[in-house]
Amino acid sequence: MVESMFATENTIFSAALILRQGGIVAFPTETVYGLGASIQKPQAVARVFEVKRRPRFDPLIVHIARAKDLHLVAWSNDLAKRLADVFWPGPLTLVLLKKEPVPDIVTAGLPTVAVRVPDNDIALRLIDLAGYPVAAPSANLFGCISPTTASHVEENMGRAVDIILDGGPCRIGLESTILAIDREDQPTLLRHGGIPVQEIEKIIGPVAVTKSRDTVVRAPGMLPRHYAPRTPILLLKGTQLMPIEMDRRIGLLALTRPEKNFGYRTVEVLSQAGDLREASANLFAAMHRLDATGLDLIHCQPVPESGIGTAIMDRLRRAAFSGHGKQFDSLSNRKGEQNK
Repeated sequence: MVESMFATENTIFSAALILRQGGIVAFPTETVYGLGASIQKPQAVARVFEVKRRPRFDPLIVHIARAKDLHLVAWSNDLAKRLADVFWPGPLTLVLLKKEPVPDIVTAGLPTVAVRVPDNDIALRLIDLAGYPVAAPSANLFGCISPTTASHVEENMGRAVDIILDGGPCRIGLESTILAIDREDQPTLLRHGGIPVQEIEKIIGPVAVTKSRDTVVRAPGMLPRHYAPRTPILLLKGTQLMPIEMDRRIGLLALTRPEKNFGYRTVEVLSQAGDLREASANLFAAMHRLDATGLDLIHCQPVPESGIGTAIMDRLRRAAFSGHGKQFDSLSNRKGEQNK
């Protein structure tokens, strides 16, 4: 297994050299850890798809070191400039018409490219030293829980990565918000993320929100099932808890500490104070810990859908979208009816 290396100037330089030579590197950002390859090396990008077991129809995000480098990969416009001035570096990805240097494998053959400037000094230094933009999805197997620490990458990716830069826990802990502004019509939110859509609308006005699951995959994180642990997840209908069957190994993911245990084998609390920013930073790490305890099922309490809480609920719904989730949901509903 490839062990992570603490990010120093020397290790970042070594990682950048690996990118220049066509290798792949796991590195921290403010959102989650990314698995990067230089867009100048299509074979390295193909390797990212292979080691993640990611379908080729799911495009990657291109990371640039500074806003003025946008011209290298995409055609800018007035909306892009206004948003970049406010939110870059930061967890906002813009989908724009791509330029010729971006290979089709990065964009899944689409005429658009997703671009952002990460708000993390290690990531920015790595991209700068690599000398060219870096395509990087999250550093985990496709569809699984996103990594927010270097140890998550080690456990999930094994020997598949050439080097893992350890920059500590990710500050935000949720992937970037993705906004399509490649067309003349209304800007469209493709994925909820680290920047609430309300903050974006303060800058550019109303934003349409993609809701249909039949929409062409124009950006990462749009598939109905994603961010999921091995353990089935049941997203509860409300925050009120009831005693559960003691013979089943069930864990609970809660925003705040419940008043009592209710028979859960283990309880993960996202924020003692109920702070949604803190909850977002702890979400994936808590899911990793629950997934490692050999449970039969994970119950998730919903969180308020305001601000970044909307992005948290988006991740929980996608994690729970499975045959297991539907089966347990129906069982839970029947038991609820019996208890009325």
